[in-house]
Amino acid sequence: MMPELDLSLLLLIALAGLYAGTQNTLAGGGSFITFPTLLLAGLDPLSANITSTVALFPNQITSSFAGRKLAGGVGKLGLGALFTLSVTGGLVGAVLLLNTPVTFFTRLVPWLVLFATLIFAWGSFRKKSLHAANAVPLPLLALIQFLIGIYGGYFGGGIGFLMLAALTIAGQQVRMATATKNVLAMAMNTSAVGLFVFSSQVDWLAASALALGGIGGGFTGNWLVHRLPEKIMRGFVVLVGSALTVWLFVR
Repeated sequence: MMPELDLSLLLLIALAGLYAGTQNTLAGGGSFITFPTLLLAGLDPLSANITSTVALFPNQITSSFAGRKLAGGVGKLGLGALFTLSVTGGLVGAVLLLNTPVTFFTRLVPWLVLFATLIFAWGSFRKKSLHAANAVPLPLLALIQFLIGIYGGYFGGGIGFLMLAALTIAGQQVRMATATKNVLAMAMNTSAVGLFVFSSQVDWLAASALALGGIGGGFTGNWLVHRLPEKIMRGFVVLVGSALTVWLFVR
């Protein structure tokens, strides 16, 4: 938890939330900003991860609601089934996280951040096609989505690009896949947040500051979406993720 009620720290956290909300609206990857900010504010890695997930949830609800009409399923695997798999996976991941000792999670988190940074970089700068080149068997897609849900409930960095890759390869066009992954990301975090709100690991003062900034960032992102090159935002996130990975390994 935060060592003291420092207004400057709260302002820093709120600004991080503002940027993260903007980043999530434009490209995704807001947790790459909020997680290290909470670490710098004095939270341990487990508390920072849980607090960030809870605080950014309102921003996810907004993004999910805005694109709900474009979201859909894949063949006979409907959106409802994908939603259920995401909620269930998120619940499993959240239970695993709450039963992970802080010391173990502290040792694990550099590898999680490294993995998430690589996934984000790949998803941000890979060449995208409007149509899928291959088809994923629906049982395999269901398993993949469930596993992504577990990862999302446990840590969550890079889940958007994991889902976007799976959905486009399975046959969804990019526009529909983007809306679908926003809905599913919200779904897997619904179950996680439902457990986290009862956890002593949540720093509610930090979460409140982060959430207020995130809500403001949602409005800012909607204003900037057609004015700021997306690659600039994504490039900054990759830079932050790379620096954070190195710092976590050497500290």
